[in-house]
Amino acid sequence: MSNINFLFANEVVGNDAVIKLMDGKLTVYKRPKTMQWQCRFKLANGKWHSATTGTDDIEQAKIQAIAIYETTKIKVSAGLAPVAKTFKQIATEELACMRRALNASSGKRTYIDYEFAINKYLIPFFGEYEVGKITVDVVADFEAWRIAMMGKVPKASTKRNHASAYNRVINLAREKGMIGVNQAVPLLDAKGQRSTARPAFTNEEVRELLSYLETWQKSSYTDRTALMRTLCGEYIQFLLYTGARHGTEVLPLRWMHMQWHWVGNRRYLRIWVSGKTGPRYLIARKELIAVLERLIKWQRLDYRNLSAVIEARLDKLVFRLPTGEQISNMENIFRNLMTRSHLRKDASGLNRTLYSLRHTYATQALTKGIDIHTLAKQMGTSVGMIERHYSKMTATMAAEKLA
Repeated sequence: MSNINFLFANEVVGNDAVIKLMDGKLTVYKRPKTMQWQCRFKLANGKWHSATTGTDDIEQAKIQAIAIYETTKIKVSAGLAPVAKTFKQIATEELACMRRALNASSGKRTYIDYEFAINKYLIPFFGEYEVGKITVDVVADFEAWRIAMMGKVPKASTKRNHASAYNRVINLAREKGMIGVNQAVPLLDAKGQRSTARPAFTNEEVRELLSYLETWQKSSYTDRTALMRTLCGEYIQFLLYTGARHGTEVLPLRWMHMQWHWVGNRRYLRIWVSGKTGPRYLIARKELIAVLERLIKWQRLDYRNLSAVIEARLDKLVFRLPTGEQISNMENIFRNLMTRSHLRKDASGLNRTLYSLRHTYATQALTKGIDIHTLAKQMGTSVGMIERHYSKMTATMAAEKLA
């Protein structure tokens, strides 16, 4: 390195020149429309490594290029990454990759969950760390920080989701040579408390809940409160009669997503929903038809009945106020109903939420003898999930057959 100047001749070099150094192992060149010289060479793993020399002077660029070449060789031979990037820089690239896949309809539905985890938790905490310098202590600090941010210990499913998203970023960093061959980057803990089934309503409690809706709506202090409670009441019945997921599947629902499904001369209401596990059709219970026709009248839609709306393929949200506004605090309104109706807690003391209606649907379906494979397709979940949450129930309900 001390005698490298003899390698260089003092000729005038044009901007479009490509200069070979170190027996052709090192190339110095300029990119179009750039002033500074770049250098490029192949690493021991066969991948190309490029860097800027930081100067527009060719003689200085040659010296700097050889310095970069020698320094990088030492790093690679020691198992270190030749360049360093922050977690945020790599995560941003991974987010872009997943978004391109989703836009091209080739990405998995879980990519949406990974995007949320990366933006909400991983970048805010790990963002400024160099990926190769994340240690066990840093990961432990993240675990404590996440609990503080969430206000609770995350469930196993949440931890698995975060760990998978984190692994995608780390794997991309390895692919790009940002983590050395011999560098070990600690992974996130993917284990946690197992999810438990949400509390359901008994059949008697369902009847009590539905009969209380009118009283609850009439006790509203303002006209707007009365409107929101009326919409919430219809929303509750939709969840009870379909088993769909609150929020992600139901709030974006439009009238055009409904159609009649004929089996022989019998007619069934089929509804297209899209949520956590992708799009699917579900079959609604017949009680839902009256609920939807009340909504049509309440929203002052210019159609006689549900059949007319379906035929028109009306492109309007189903769950909105007569003004066209969609409310975003359905969970809070439901919580008020639970408190006022004294149905807030189940027999074991667990608080009921809108997701309890989905659990109620599953319980009622199994009680009627619907098999778990059909139920899993209807609810957009796996047979394994049904078995984990309802295996004891199905065995008990089949006691007569089993005995």
